[in-house]
Amino acid sequence: MSQRLTIALDAMGGDLGPDMVVAGADIARERHPDVRFLLYGDRQRIEPLLSQRPALKAVAEIRHTADFVAGDAKPAVALRAGRQSSMRLAIDSVAAGEAACVVSAGNTGALMAMAKFVLKTLPGIDRPAIASFFPTQRGESVMLDLGANAECQPENLVQFAVMGAVFARAVLGLPEPTIGVLNIGSEDVKGNEVVRAAAASLREMPLPGRFHGFVEGNDIGLGTVDVVVTDGFTGNVALKTAEGTAKLFSEFLRRTFATSFLARIGYLLARGAFKRFRERIDPRRYNGAMFLGLRGVCVKSHGGTDAVGFANAVAVAINLAAHGFNERIKEEMGRIADANPLPDSKAAAG
Repeated sequence: MSQRLTIALDAMGGDLGPDMVVAGADIARERHPDVRFLLYGDRQRIEPLLSQRPALKAVAEIRHTADFVAGDAKPAVALRAGRQSSMRLAIDSVAAGEAACVVSAGNTGALMAMAKFVLKTLPGIDRPAIASFFPTQRGESVMLDLGANAECQPENLVQFAVMGAVFARAVLGLPEPTIGVLNIGSEDVKGNEVVRAAAASLREMPLPGRFHGFVEGNDIGLGTVDVVVTDGFTGNVALKTAEGTAKLFSEFLRRTFATSFLARIGYLLARGAFKRFRERIDPRRYNGAMFLGLRGVCVKSHGGTDAVGFANAVAVAINLAAHGFNERIKEEMGRIADANPLPDSKAAAG
C-alpha cells in the first residue's frame, strides 16, 4: 500500500467483544504493518488490552463510548437509540472520510440498518447484500445474500445477481462469471414465486456474466457457478450448515485417528496433508463478508469467531479499500445501469 490506511473497528461487537477484536487487530497489524486502527468502544475495557500489545497501541487510537449494540437488538431500535454506539460511530468515521472502511462482528441487522442509513446505497440498489467467498472444488465462488435480507422480492435477487457478478469480475478476475439462483431443484418449475420470477428476469436481461439457471445446495460446494444468489435467510442457513459440517468432518477425523495405535501411526504419516485439509475448510479463513451496494466499505465478521477469524475479516476490508474494489463495483454498476436499468421495487410499487 502506498499510504497508511485507517480501519475503524467496532470493538464491542462479537461474542467475545474487545478481547477478540483487539487480539485480532494485533494479528492484522503484524500482517499489514501499514495500517492504523480506530477502536470504538469502552476505554476502560480496551486500554488494558492495548497496553499488553505495545506495537498495536502505537498504531491504534481509542474512541471512547460506553454505548454498544446488543446482539439481540432489533435493527430499527438500534438505529434510533444507538447513535452513540461503538458500531454507529465506527460507521460514521467512514462516512466522514476519517477511516477507509469499517469492520464489526456485531448484530448483523443493526449493522446493515446503520450502514445503509449512514453510507447510503448505490444508484439502482434497494437493499445491500452480504457477500463473501465460498470454498468449492473449483476454487472459490461468491455467495450472497448471507443474512442481511431475510425476505426478498424478485427485483432484490436480480440486483444481488448483478452485484455478485460485478464483484466476481472485480475481485476474482473472472471475465464472464456464471450466475445461479439457489433453489430446491434445477428445473424451471421448481421453487417459490420469488425465485422463479427472478430467474425469468435474469434470463431476459444482459448481465455482467452468464446466467446458468437454478442451482441446488450441493452445487455450492461443487462450484457449479461462480455466483450463488439467494435471500439472506437461506444464505445464512447454508453458510452455517457448511461451517458446522466442516467442524463435524474435522471431529470425525480426530476420533478416527484416535481409535488405535495403527491409526495414530497413519495420522503421523499423513499429518502434513491433514493440516492442509484443516486449513482449507477452516471457516475462519473465509471470515469477513462485505456489504455490497453501499457507498463505502463495510465488512461483517462472524460474531462467534476468534482473533484469527477477525484478523481475516480485517484483511478483507484492507484488501477492498486498498485496491479500490468498491470503486470498481460502482463504475461497473453505473455502466450496467446506463445500458440496462435494473428493476426497482420502489418504482414498481409506485
